[in-house]
Amino acid sequence: MRRSQQDRSRGTKAALTAAARALFAARGYDAVPADEIVRAAGVTRGALYHHYADKKALFRDVVVGLEAEITAEIRTAMTSAPDLPTGIAAALTAFLDACARPEVRQVSLLDAPRVLGWSDWRAIEAEFGLALLIEAFTLATDAGLVRPQPVGVLSRLILSALTEAALLIADADDPAQIRAQAEQALGTWIAGLIG
Repeated sequence: MRRSQQDRSRGTKAALTAAARALFAARGYDAVPADEIVRAAGVTRGALYHHYADKKALFRDVVVGLEAEITAEIRTAMTSAPDLPTGIAAALTAFLDACARPEVRQVSLLDAPRVLGWSDWRAIEAEFGLALLIEAFTLATDAGLVRPQPVGVLSRLILSALTEAALLIADADDPAQIRAQAEQALGTWIAGLIG
């Protein structure tokens, strides 16, 4: 059975993003030329430029895909817990665990702010992380666990703290130590918010 043009197009795009993700994670954005991505994906240079304006656009797609995966992991950790306070604590642990992974460190935390620019990177972070925080703290407020307050503002402030923790982990000589310290500090702060 012949694949449709749409299936082939999806397959080409998936091959490009998978190859790019592996290469960017291993060596960083600057050390990976577009020709190498094309070879690793088994496609032509024309296929790359059919789907993406340039290497940066492909990188952005990789970052978005990685952020979507991380957010799904965090959501699963939160919703699998027996109650909301435990779920929020589990979500924090899942987030910090993700930040400590070499792929996330290189692609999302070291390269993305520089390559995409601070504003675009923060917009991607907000698209995924902020929505989950607003959901969690709306539920916590509705359940009476958090005093009524502007959940959007609270969630943005928490996202900023989480982002700073992620950057601290990414820049650390000893990421495991900083990750543990970040979990302690953030966990104490968030536990104080939840009655």
